[in-house]
Amino acid sequence: MKRQSTNQAGPWESFYGPNLGYIMEVYEVYQENPEEIDPELKELFDQWGPPAAVEREAGQSSPASSLPTGNQDLGKIVAAVNLADNIRTYGHLAADIYPLNDRDKDTRRIDLKEYNLTEEDLKGIPVEFICPQAPSDVRNGLDAINHLKKVYTSKLAYEIAHVHELEEKSWLKNKIESGSILTKSSKEQKLALLKRLSEVEGFEKYIHRTFVGQKRFSIEGLDNMVPLLDELVRYSVENGARTINIGMAHRGRLNVLAHVIGKPYEMIFAEFQHAPSKALIPSEGSIGITYGWTGDVKYHLGADRKIGVSDTARARVTLANNPSHLEVVSPIVAGYTRAAQEEREQNGCPAQNPETSYAIMIHGDAAFPGEGVVAETFNMSGLRGFNTGGSIHLIANNMIGFTTESYDSRSTKYASDTAKGFEVPIVHVNADDPEACLAAAVLAYEYRNKFNKDFVIDLIGYRRFGHNEMDEPMVTNPVMYNKIINHPTPRKIYEERLISEGIVTQEEAAKMEKDIEDTLKTAYEKVPTKDENPDIVMNPPEDVTNGFPKIDTSVDFDQLRGLNDELLQWPEGFTPFKKLEKILQRRGGVFEGKGKIDWAHAETLAFATILKEGTPIRLTGQDSERGTFAQRHLVLHDHETGQEMIPLHQLKDSNASFSVFNSPLTETAVVGYEYGYNVFAPETLVLWEAQFGDFANTAQVMFDQFISAGRAKWGQKSGLVMLLPHGYEGQGPEHSSARLERFLQSAAEFNWTVANCSTAGQYFHILRRQAAILQKEEVRPLVIMTPKSLLRNQFAAATAEELANGQFHSVLEQPGLGENPEKVERIVLTSGKMAIDLEENLKGKEGLDWVHILRVEELYPFPKSDITEIMKRYPNLNELLWVQEEPKNMGGWTFAESRLRDIAPEGVAVKYAGRRRRSSPAEGEPIVHKKEQSRIISEALTR
Repeated sequence: MKRQSTNQAGPWESFYGPNLGYIMEVYEVYQENPEEIDPELKELFDQWGPPAAVEREAGQSSPASSLPTGNQDLGKIVAAVNLADNIRTYGHLAADIYPLNDRDKDTRRIDLKEYNLTEEDLKGIPVEFICPQAPSDVRNGLDAINHLKKVYTSKLAYEIAHVHELEEKSWLKNKIESGSILTKSSKEQKLALLKRLSEVEGFEKYIHRTFVGQKRFSIEGLDNMVPLLDELVRYSVENGARTINIGMAHRGRLNVLAHVIGKPYEMIFAEFQHAPSKALIPSEGSIGITYGWTGDVKYHLGADRKIGVSDTARARVTLANNPSHLEVVSPIVAGYTRAAQEEREQNGCPAQNPETSYAIMIHGDAAFPGEGVVAETFNMSGLRGFNTGGSIHLIANNMIGFTTESYDSRSTKYASDTAKGFEVPIVHVNADDPEACLAAAVLAYEYRNKFNKDFVIDLIGYRRFGHNEMDEPMVTNPVMYNKIINHPTPRKIYEERLISEGIVTQEEAAKMEKDIEDTLKTAYEKVPTKDENPDIVMNPPEDVTNGFPKIDTSVDFDQLRGLNDELLQWPEGFTPFKKLEKILQRRGGVFEGKGKIDWAHAETLAFATILKEGTPIRLTGQDSERGTFAQRHLVLHDHETGQEMIPLHQLKDSNASFSVFNSPLTETAVVGYEYGYNVFAPETLVLWEAQFGDFANTAQVMFDQFISAGRAKWGQKSGLVMLLPHGYEGQGPEHSSARLERFLQSAAEFNWTVANCSTAGQYFHILRRQAAILQKEEVRPLVIMTPKSLLRNQFAAATAEELANGQFHSVLEQPGLGENPEKVERIVLTSGKMAIDLEENLKGKEGLDWVHILRVEELYPFPKSDITEIMKRYPNLNELLWVQEEPKNMGGWTFAESRLRDIAPEGVAVKYAGRRRRSSPAEGEPIVHKKEQSRIISEALTR
């Protein structure tokens, strides 16, 4: 029976926009010939009649009974629905989002004439077909269209058409179109907002006058960034956030430090005046500021602030230290945030609570689309090993990059378009409208909290001065800067608005400015005089220079055997791949003298002992669960169901979490993420593994700017471990070298440890040593050249006794050589795979009592004293020969040569054996490689 009208929406309540338009078009065909349409739709039309919208309010009848039935009238409805949807999709093109009003507004897609509609046509169309979420004062289709134009083309514009999840899009539409995000501010709130803008502007103007010509990367033109951040912090803390991590580049950083983080004005002024500032840190401890010994420029520095929330809870807001490599801080603050969200004090995977912490990433408009690490960070946002429940991205949009106009810096319309591919909602907001900025902040946080996904706020403003206050922008960008010169400041615009509303008088506003200037002057008077005799030595603290504390890394033999047994027990019903099960079960016999412990087995046992001692572990890398070389197998898969099982989660009486994740195919973002995680979770052994060592090249900025220098610059400690597969097997220039020389070149002031271990036992003990120093002042990152072909090489394997009762040795002596001290004339020094190649070539050779081989397992800190003590045993020594597989300008030689010359006894020559200087790391032909390797070994072992 056909149902021509209804007071219930039935199946049509899920249709709106173009989908509703489509249904209406099909209904027209249905009226002419029902048999021509899809049978399922015909059945719906038979039962429910024409499409009807959901009742707007309880008791209000559906418009279905009054729905026009003629084809022409239905065509008008379809056109109106399409117009409404295009306003939602393209309204941002006509929005008032540019403070300088220097962009043409595109209204073509939202004009009535484009749809053959008149205002009278729209008046006859029910609101529900166009905007079901409209406020109650919207009474007909014309009101609805005007309402949509108002909300989608104002100073706050939206891009959500690329968000495909229906629930998310519906929620966003409801928030936007109901008007609920644009709440009215009270008089007190508006006055507080004016005061904040006065502080922001007053701070910049005071610095401009007081420290003439000094770089500050002024916020001016984007002043409302500070109130926006204030609102994010306030609103999120009220809704349960306890840690907020901010990452940003230079622009506006000093203002954010002063007003969002609360760094005292006098500290910032002291840095401008090159005066001592440490004594100016507030004594109550609400502001955390750390120092390195070499320091950094003021607009790179970070800090953190504690906010009192209640008698029992405090929140922490952190601004991450960040050098001039701009966007690289984004994955670092994501790592901070994941670490803050996780509880690591139980066995298994850490428990994650995204509500406790989130990240705010502030980007430049040129850098957001220009730097690939932005997209890399977005890509990680939905991955199980890296998600943080959504970050809020704020584009500090000056509409210019240094001197480069937008049309030369990106191929997209908006700076924010990178986010569209990840279906991230975007709002564009006019940076001259503070209340619109606050509304954007609340919408961003509510969306993030509800859907645990990222959100982008494109804060569109301008840059009042040149890039760094020292260059003249009229030289390169005269058209833009002629507009800026005559444009009132955001504070002035808001002041005039409040004066017109009768909320403040001109005199009251002037007094507000005067009070702020007096505060700044008082702060300046507290600044000490310039330090005319600064510390130019800048020595690291003794805790750093004293080296490693004495640490016993041995493990009770029976305990180690018990852990080994636990790791070989599968849950009932779990069936791993048979071939793999057979390989793993062989590990059970090593404690009874059956075979030796290879590299991956030693690693797993090291992890087990570290977890047993209460230290959490996190390991990531592109294939780290299995291992690039099918060696690790920390995650097992049921052969029949695919179910995962991690043996390290099954350890009895363990109270530390263990995580291992295959990472996305990126190095920069993942290394930054793991560094950030480690900084925020210093008690955790965090390891990043390159698929091949040379992949680390892509993350060079992280090594140079953060991991190697972060403590010297900012006092930021890290114990991150980097595992870089390295070794020459004749596989060509790629994947042979982890560029050991680059890490050694950056090695100084005990900033990190660089090792090239040759045995599984050494690897076991260096991991345990690293875990033991994590929470000590002596902590430092650890760079390990890990093997490839040596992973299963029996010369590199260890006995159970070596793991249980051994220690890490910075220098290993080759067994069987150097036993007759009087005869030794040459000491060969080598490391890593080269040491094993030499050992393999000792088999069957006699008459080698004239040579001894030392394996330098720890290249930095270079073991001078250990080598010196060994040399003292050999009175007839006349030659130290450094042997390596890398070319002469790579590897360890360029680092070791001067140190060997320092300790070589008088008359003892220091020489080199290896490949000659090359531009490429290795030969591309395996036969050539073998011949070269044979030549080097022969040279080392021939008189």
